Amino acid sequence: MKTKIILPIIFLLVTSLSFSQGFKEKREKVKALKVAYITEQLELTTDEAQKFWPIYNAFDDNQAELRHEKMRSILDRFKPGNVEKLSEKDASNSLAQMEKIEEDLFNLKKKFIKDLQGVISAKKIIKLKKAEEDFNRELLKQMREKRRG
Repeated sequence: MKTKIILPIIFLLVTSLSFSQGFKEKREKVKALKVAYITEQLELTTDEAQKFWPIYNAFDDNQAELRHEKMRSILDRFKPGNVEKLSEKDASNSLAQMEKIEEDLFNLKKKFIKDLQGVISAKKIIKLKKAEEDFNRELLKQMREKRRG
């Protein structure tokens, strides 16, 4: 029941933020909304929250670095026309780098789940995954609607 009330409020706020702030500020606001949403969905106790959030934030930061910074440095080489200019050896090296990043992401996720198992129940870990997916899906939906409208 709470979810039915909270989700629309969160995304109303996200939508209104887009009109008044820069990218970095928007990202911070979305992150704060995500924290609030996850906290509510997991129904964390005070003790759980004190242990959970440092683990989650470290994971989130490491994941963002791998996804955005390292992968971006590789993909920037593939701007229009650049792929055709790559030698087969350079293309092969780029593929190996991308595979390494994907492997690092997988290992990071495994470690994250292992670390969480000492802090919250397996059920709450599953709820976390669902809450993240629901939040991201709704965020994308709001962004699409904003672009159209």
